[in-house]
Amino acid sequence: MQNELRFNTKAIHGIVRKKDVHNSLRFPIYATAAFDFENAGDMEDAFAHRKPCHAYSRITNPTVEFFEQTLTLLENGFAGIALSSGMAALTNTFLNLLQKGENIIASKYLFGNTCSLLKDTFNKFGIRVHFADVNDPVALEKAIDENTRAVFCETIANPQMHVTDFSKVSRIANQHGLVVITDNTVTTPYLFEAKKHGVHIVVHSTTKYISGGANSVGGAIIDLGNFDWSRIPALEKYHNLDRFAFMARLRKEVHRNFGSCMSPQTAFLQTLGLETLSLRIDRSCNNAKIAAEFLETHPKVKKVNYPGLESSDFHCLAKELFRGMGGGVLTFELADKQEAFEFIDALCLIKRATNINDNKSLVIHPASTIFADFSPKQRQAMQVTPGLVRMSLGIEDHKDLLEDISQALDHLSWKGSKRQ
Repeated sequence: MQNELRFNTKAIHGIVRKKDVHNSLRFPIYATAAFDFENAGDMEDAFAHRKPCHAYSRITNPTVEFFEQTLTLLENGFAGIALSSGMAALTNTFLNLLQKGENIIASKYLFGNTCSLLKDTFNKFGIRVHFADVNDPVALEKAIDENTRAVFCETIANPQMHVTDFSKVSRIANQHGLVVITDNTVTTPYLFEAKKHGVHIVVHSTTKYISGGANSVGGAIIDLGNFDWSRIPALEKYHNLDRFAFMARLRKEVHRNFGSCMSPQTAFLQTLGLETLSLRIDRSCNNAKIAAEFLETHPKVKKVNYPGLESSDFHCLAKELFRGMGGGVLTFELADKQEAFEFIDALCLIKRATNINDNKSLVIHPASTIFADFSPKQRQAMQVTPGLVRMSLGIEDHKDLLEDISQALDHLSWKGSKRQ
């Protein structure tokens, strides 16, 4: 019956689990570092991976496992692992797949910290990245060589709001035996069915929509169970495990050795977040669309980037991929950095904070914050302009949000008619 359940029911009821000794309706927090064994033989079997059980919470924990299994169920995945942050999820994924001398192709439109990880940090380990417009088949094909192992992109690029055309990406990746990895943070499994569109690995910053109100920091990696891991040299030791190869190396080596585990307290909070995920995203997307439509008609706004707008180059693609919605994040262009700062400082209800979906609406100036370490030339190439403002719409009443946005725009000095 479980496979026939719909998204919201799965999110609330999760996986079939053992009956709690106290008949609790809520899976408990196992706030412990270690677990007892009946005898030394059982302990040996656990550490030799002959017996599935919990030994140490840095490796596995029942509360974390329940969260992992629920999120994997919602992604229609094969197996999943939860980590301490979204950046930890990205790092563990790439280190699990790549070895020195190999490379990946990444979209040139990415979150700043992700770009820094790929370009700066991994480069020192001998792992290369080729940045390309992944929606351009010619550019994507040109970037592939004999050492390429994967293609990485975000479902909706943060903060450029470009939507990935997964039909093009997955077709070319499959022809070359490459893993398709996507960051599904801003859409989540509720808006985007990754497996259906040819994705093999999904990563999340569960700090965002999944957490249910920004009360905890976490990340997740989901293996969707649809890739032949014998194609990946880094997994050679585990090729005999067939479809378990990716997760086996991740569990036994990379995740265990780097120690970026999720705490049971975080897993408990984020499992609660999954239960209301669809309700919050529906409201957030609706608020974002209303705000985008308002901003698009305002004479002081140069341009609005939101795939839910019919004027967006990505509108049709977003409508096809994301349940007809455009997500809960938008960006828009003001004249320059000064205007962007004036607008942000004039806001009263919307908070100045660096996160996405806190239930509260948030605003940030990308160029001076999450892209602060990039040169002006690099920011320009990534379409992060001085006047760009990013807004993550929460679940407040949309009329209150529009009033706040409107009064903040009124603070800007008038510089003529709507700029092109």
